[in-house]
Amino acid sequence: MTAIEVQGNPQTSRPCRSIGLFNNIKFFVLCHGMLQLAQLLVSGYLKGSITTIEKRYGFSSQKSGLLAAFNEVGNTVLIVFVSFFGSRVHRPRCIGIGAMIASVGVFLIALPHFISNEYITDSNNNTKDNSSGLCKSPNISKQTCDQEKTDSHLGVYPILLLGQLLLGIGGVPIQPFGISYIDDYAEKRNSPFYLGLLSAVTVIGPAFGYMMSSVLLRFYVDIDKMSSNYLNLKNDDPRWVGAWWLGFLMAATLLLLTSLPYLFFPRKMSREEIVEAPVEPSTEKMMEDKKPKSETKEEVSLTEFLKSFPKKLKRTLRKTTNYLLVVLAQVNLAAMVAGLATFMGKFIERQFAQTASFSNMMMGGLNIPSAMLGIMAGGVILRKLGLTVRSSAAMCMVAVFVSIMFAIPLLFIGCPTNKVSGINYNVSSQQCSNACSCSDEAFNPVCGSDGVEFLSPCHAGCKTVIPDKEKGLNYMNCECVASTGSPGSAFPGPCGNKCSNRLIPFMILSSITCFVASLSHTTSFMMILRTVTPEDKSFALGIQFMLFRVLAFLPAPVLYGRAIDTACILWGKKCNKTTSCSYYDLDLFRHRFLGLQIFFIFGGFVCFFLSFVVLRRTNSTQEQNEKMSNQTKSGSSQEMKDAKQMLNKSNGHCNTQKTLRE
Repeated sequence: MTAIEVQGNPQTSRPCRSIGLFNNIKFFVLCHGMLQLAQLLVSGYLKGSITTIEKRYGFSSQKSGLLAAFNEVGNTVLIVFVSFFGSRVHRPRCIGIGAMIASVGVFLIALPHFISNEYITDSNNNTKDNSSGLCKSPNISKQTCDQEKTDSHLGVYPILLLGQLLLGIGGVPIQPFGISYIDDYAEKRNSPFYLGLLSAVTVIGPAFGYMMSSVLLRFYVDIDKMSSNYLNLKNDDPRWVGAWWLGFLMAATLLLLTSLPYLFFPRKMSREEIVEAPVEPSTEKMMEDKKPKSETKEEVSLTEFLKSFPKKLKRTLRKTTNYLLVVLAQVNLAAMVAGLATFMGKFIERQFAQTASFSNMMMGGLNIPSAMLGIMAGGVILRKLGLTVRSSAAMCMVAVFVSIMFAIPLLFIGCPTNKVSGINYNVSSQQCSNACSCSDEAFNPVCGSDGVEFLSPCHAGCKTVIPDKEKGLNYMNCECVASTGSPGSAFPGPCGNKCSNRLIPFMILSSITCFVASLSHTTSFMMILRTVTPEDKSFALGIQFMLFRVLAFLPAPVLYGRAIDTACILWGKKCNKTTSCSYYDLDLFRHRFLGLQIFFIFGGFVCFFLSFVVLRRTNSTQEQNEKMSNQTKSGSSQEMKDAKQMLNKSNGHCNTQKTLRE
């Protein structure tokens, strides 16, 4: 018997280990952390590469903003039903299926690269003697259009939107189902620790996405097609487009792999237990501990839930004015974050003449960690000081006001717009290049020896080109370049604004602004939890996140993109169609982009201030009511004393009369 048992144990131990592994809440937390990291990695990478996609397919910033926010459409529509179904479904399996749908969406986002033709720029058409693009060169734009047939005919933008839509739909059950599952089966004292780890991942994930885009955008977009254009372009060339699609393939694969373990987790898991003392628990206690919290609630039908939804919403908004004000303050700050996360990389790239990879490295290495430290510091302050709701409102108000003070100087830290001939400099003096038959669609910037930038060597009137060891090429006999005596010269690339030294103070102030504004994040969340009734707490949080999506995450990137588009002074053209912006008025760009940031921060300050006023009046009213009730109690007690004295006097008088009679 013993030999048989020893031989049988290895065979039966494997299934037990498998069941034990997937019946462990710690392993579920590990899997959920990896899944959230992969999901938010996609979010950060998309925002880091959105301007590269914009340049590759000729989108406006407004269309790029809509693309960046489109995943919130599917998320917003389905989030209400997720709050209803809760534990009625197999939550781990729903998370796994949702993650698979999201990975399909990410693969779709990368698909346009494989169905599009090679990325065409003027440098593709350079002949062996590098004479293409010079004055009196043959016009090749028609040949290029016949060859390319434009990517817009391939339906690139709808494919990208569909991928984002599937990404949003697949991501709906991941966070709410995961958090509720952990909260149901984790030990009460461990649950906050597990949820804190997941909160840290929500900040780290986008940072990893930005850093990954910083690395991958250094590779040329058509690196898989052995493009000849790669040999003629450098990373700092304004026409450079990085391998944006490569990161989506990697992130989609990671998302798919992290979704597989969820198919093996049970619907119900034994509750985590911590052995403290050898005390025998009662049968009722064991049944109560094993039963999830979500199962103790009385279940209602979907029809009843949808009918009660408007009543709950009206009750929550009417009953607590402070709740609405705090949510509106958070919506303003969320709108600011959504716009900056989408276009701050583009702002750094254009304003300070940096590459896309460097700009994303600044976002992932400075701004996001500063926000994470601010969120953590806010939680520590709240815990150490034990702030009341009114004190929390005061802290949020002060933090947001200080962040405004740091944000205002950013409006004045920037670079001037380059002098571009025919655009914002010597607009009427382009007659010198009229005889060159330059294409209106040409974009191959060169910098003249006089410091003025031209759209192409043809627009500069350059007739010859010679090799140069330092700059690669040197265009000679440029009649449009101002010079004394002989015709001037020009070299490839933009002139540069020579003010990149202002980037350091800008990033320092920007990081401080993010840190100080983030101090209000945890505090404002605790204000919401303390101002609503316990039965409406989950509902209030659901409404809060829905308002975030509808009022902040969806419209803010589109609004920022529209503001950026209004600062454009020259739109690119390709095959008689308008593409992305080639030149911006940098002062206008800076004022409108950062002006929106200050506008939203100020909106948050106003809402926090009104919340503080409402709480102050509420507290003063409660104090007055308590004083009146105390006075009423003291007055009634005094009347009772007087009545007792009168009664005693009357009793004494009666006793005296009785004595006299006797």
